[in-house]
This record gives sequence, C-alpha cells and structure tokens, in this order.
Amino acid sequence: MPKKLLLLPPLSVSSAFRVPRVTPAARQAMNAARTGYRVFSANSTAACTELAKRITEDVNTAVMELLIMAYALKTACARNIIGVIPYFPYSKQSKMRKRGSIVCKLLASMLAKAGLTHIITMDLHQKEIQGFFSFPVDNLRASPFLLQYIQEEIPNYRNAVIVAKSPDAAKRAQSYAERLRLGLAVIHGEAQCTELDMDDGRHSPPMVRNATVHPGLELPLMMAKEKPPITVVGDVGGSIAIIVDDIIDDVESFVAAAEILKERGAYKIYVMATHGILSAEAPRLIEESSIDEVVVTNTVPHEVQKLQCPKIKTVDISLILSEAIRRIHNGESMAYLFRNITVDD
Repeated sequence: MPKKLLLLPPLSVSSAFRVPRVTPAARQAMNAARTGYRVFSANSTAACTELAKRITEDVNTAVMELLIMAYALKTACARNIIGVIPYFPYSKQSKMRKRGSIVCKLLASMLAKAGLTHIITMDLHQKEIQGFFSFPVDNLRASPFLLQYIQEEIPNYRNAVIVAKSPDAAKRAQSYAERLRLGLAVIHGEAQCTELDMDDGRHSPPMVRNATVHPGLELPLMMAKEKPPITVVGDVGGSIAIIVDDIIDDVESFVAAAEILKERGAYKIYVMATHGILSAEAPRLIEESSIDEVVVTNTVPHEVQKLQCPKIKTVDISLILSEAIRRIHNGESMAYLFRNITVDD
C-alpha cells in the first residue's frame, strides 16, 4: 500500500508539470517503486487546449471528477490523499452576501468528506479560506515568480509604478511596490465596484411594496453609498504602470483602469495576476485595449487564449508545486517555500 496518494485534478495541470494520460480501465500508478507515492491524474488532462475548453465551459465537471477519485482512494484504504489544486474554484464566493450561500465553504466540506487529507493550492482569493478546511492547506505564493518576471522581462522597470485597480487590491500592490522599491498608485472612484457592492440578484428578504412595520420598531435609515469621481491616487505620468491582482477573469475593469492610466500619462501598461481565467471575450478585449501585456501563471491552462491574443504571457510555477510535493512526502518543513513571503502577497 502506498504511503501517499497525490491527486492532480484538471485544475492543476500546467504545461511544464503534467503526468501522462491514464487509461479508462485503471488509473496508472507512476514512480511507486522508487518514491513510495503514486500520482493520479484525471482523464481530461490529455491536452491543455481540451482542458482549457472544459474549464471555461463547466468547472463543476473537474470538481466532481476530483471528488470521485478521492473517494475511490479513500475506500481503497489510502492513508494520505493530497490534492494539488493550484487554482481553487469558487474562491471568490467565500463571503455571505445577503442570504447567499458560501460556496467555498461547501466545497471545502465536500473535499474533506470525499477523503482528502491535505491540499496544496496557490494564492487563495482570501487567506481566511484556509479556515474552512479541517485538514492542512498549504497556500503557496506566486509573487516570487511574478517579481522575477518584472525584474528580468520589463525593460526599465525602475521607472515603473505598481497600481491597484481598486482599494481592495491595495495591500497586494503595496507589497509588490515595497519589494521592488517602486512607487504605488491606487485607482478609486465610481468606475470601480467591490465584491460587496456587486448585485448578484439574491435579494433577501424580497422587496415588498406594502411592508408592515411593528409600531415599536424604529430602525435608523441607511444612507445610500455614493462613490466619488474616478481618481488615480498617485503619480503615473511618464511611468510604466504595472497593475497587480490575484485573478483576471472578466477583463472589463482592467481595460477601464488601463484607459485611465493612459489618460494620466502612463506610457506602457502591464497587468499581472496569478490566475488567468480569461473567460468569454477576454482575449479580444485585451487585444483591442491599451494594455501592452498581460502576465499570468499556468495555474490554469490558457493556451487557447494565447493563440487569440499574443499580449498574454505565461510564467511557469511548476517548480514550487513539485518542491511542495517532495517536501510533504519526505516529511520536510514547508517553511522554505514561504521565506520572505508576507501575508499580503
């Protein structure tokens, strides 16, 4: 019986860190004799192009496949089942909005029930998501790879300014600016909307025209929020603007931020994020925008999007994932992978 079983669901495949296709009859075990652990991969990981299409159409298929594999290994009496999920799905749904469900918490409970005993992931949308799990979660960071890209691939990066496209991303942007010894700018105003302000259609209780109010109950009236005119806090004139965030999916807000930065005098604009979902019309919008380059890691395959938009560049993070797997298997400390990493990264 192997000591550890590592699950690589469709969400974890990268161009440089991929295992061979498994047969339908039985999932192929690899490296068991030498290393003492087996790596399992879902059937849908044969090609990045096929995988990218499936992820953009329905991520639930990948989640369900992972749950089935984990439960199969649990019933086979595996001692440890480690899931490698670089991009954790539903991570944006980690807060209760009105009476909506916290889907991220539900998924964490489902993974635990299926038999997973450990998860390796990267740049959770909210660090507090780790508290949803009843087993260890290693939340790796992509910031060292992205910072290295800035230093090595962006000419004259010393003349750059790190930009947060909304106040929500200010802490991450500040961390990057401090590491690179660069200036910081924050975009704030009516063109931006936070997650708490988004209208997701879940009004609870429903709107009632003739609502009955208890005569003894007098609640203070809440003033409606009104955002100020859009403003760039910080000077970007004559500089390279580097917008940093954790996820880039719908790119409208990034395109709008790029237009504002161009108006304020930035002569080149980069967008950097860990997870490049780039769904729907994202490649076309990026190609037609003022953005010069979008840099994302390969936590989610996006080969199809790169064919549609040459501005999209990829940073490989397979090295840190493979090192995390090796350290967990050998019982070594994971502290080395978090050296010089701050909470805001």
